Amino acid sequence: MPMSPLRILILAPDCNPNAITVPKNAYARAEALARLHSVTLVVHAANETSIRQAEGAIQAIEPIHLPLLDRFYNWALRRIFKYDYGRQSLTAASYPRQVAFELRAWFKLRRRIRSGEFDIVLRTLPIVVPLPSPFAFFLRNGPIPFVIGPLNGGLPWPKGFRQLDKQRSNAGWWISSLRGLYRHLPFARSTYSKAAAIIAGSSHTFAEFDSYQEKLFFIPGGGTNGLNPEVLDRQVRPNASPSGKLHLIYVGRLIPLKACDLALKAAAKLLQAGVAHFTVVGDGSELEPLQQLTKSLKIENAVSFTGWLEYSDALDHLQQADVLVFPSLREFGGGVIFEALALGVVPVVSDFGGPGDIVNSDVGYKIPLSNEEDMALELESVLQSLAEDRINLDNLRQRGIAYAREHLTWDGKARVTTDILLWATQRGPKPELKPPERLST
Repeated sequence: MPMSPLRILILAPDCNPNAITVPKNAYARAEALARLHSVTLVVHAANETSIRQAEGAIQAIEPIHLPLLDRFYNWALRRIFKYDYGRQSLTAASYPRQVAFELRAWFKLRRRIRSGEFDIVLRTLPIVVPLPSPFAFFLRNGPIPFVIGPLNGGLPWPKGFRQLDKQRSNAGWWISSLRGLYRHLPFARSTYSKAAAIIAGSSHTFAEFDSYQEKLFFIPGGGTNGLNPEVLDRQVRPNASPSGKLHLIYVGRLIPLKACDLALKAAAKLLQAGVAHFTVVGDGSELEPLQQLTKSLKIENAVSFTGWLEYSDALDHLQQADVLVFPSLREFGGGVIFEALALGVVPVVSDFGGPGDIVNSDVGYKIPLSNEEDMALELESVLQSLAEDRINLDNLRQRGIAYAREHLTWDGKARVTTDILLWATQRGPKPELKPPERLST
């Protein structure tokens, strides 16, 4: 018997198909659900036009206007945070606007909710745990369930790495030490205690909500990321190069915690020997120090810095690579790993956070976060092995392509999310989703 579509009210204030990373992914997630169900998307008014112009499957859009708060937020984003969306102090500063958004949305939609127009409320943004949801409190006694997730973030700071010490000394990152205070904010406790289901997007978040095991679900592969049609529609090279140079690539922001310097140091011997080439795609505060590092290692002629590229151009470079070297030391997502796997690029990543959840030994390599020196040596050994054994490289890439296209697409994630929503609405059995193999500490 075919499943009857759910009427889902999705709260995703910053959802925008024309943005990057989290807002773009939120739109892709909502769009995938809308291909299976009737979706009403609640967003900040500034995102309405972009969503309508995308002409996707979203049935209805409910824009929320917060003129005074929006103006102040945009001013602060420009003048104080310098458009650095990665700053954790920006998350803290977003609290009043997030609560105001949901309060305004509730007063706008409560009559329709109570009249039975929707079957369930799903909050997909923000993805960070500290920003609470008034909706969970307002729906604590029904008439419909509230589900939150996928949630991510809150990773601890591993010791023994200069890069992380440097990152924490930068503006806006110190506040991570105060993260636990969110539990004392209004609506914080009810957000999770009153939710019908909590979707964790990482092993660390799963561990954080261990006390809610009866309603806690883990979506492998980050939860917050998925493969876009622009990636899936690309032609994949049939084989890795059996001979010639090994093409290495890094894609991401050039900031201390991404540890691109570790990648360059680990690849130095191969680059000096002329058997590999390294492309660095991205920009940030570490660009000049990284360029200086290539000179000190005498590898500047074997390394290309592209700067920041448009998404399609970055995919062009990724598509031509053999190995993604991504030793980020504190990464809760890792969308580029999804794209690398789908395009036949073997990922070599840190065994921590999102990358550690995504990659397994059948498709790539995970490097333990012991300390900077040991990690660089392990990275070097793995890259040397891949350069010498092209058959293994090709086997890894073929398995990675199959893994990505079976498990990491937005449609696949929408089907898993559907099973959770059906259970929350008492229309289906509790999905038996595999918990994380290891829990972050």
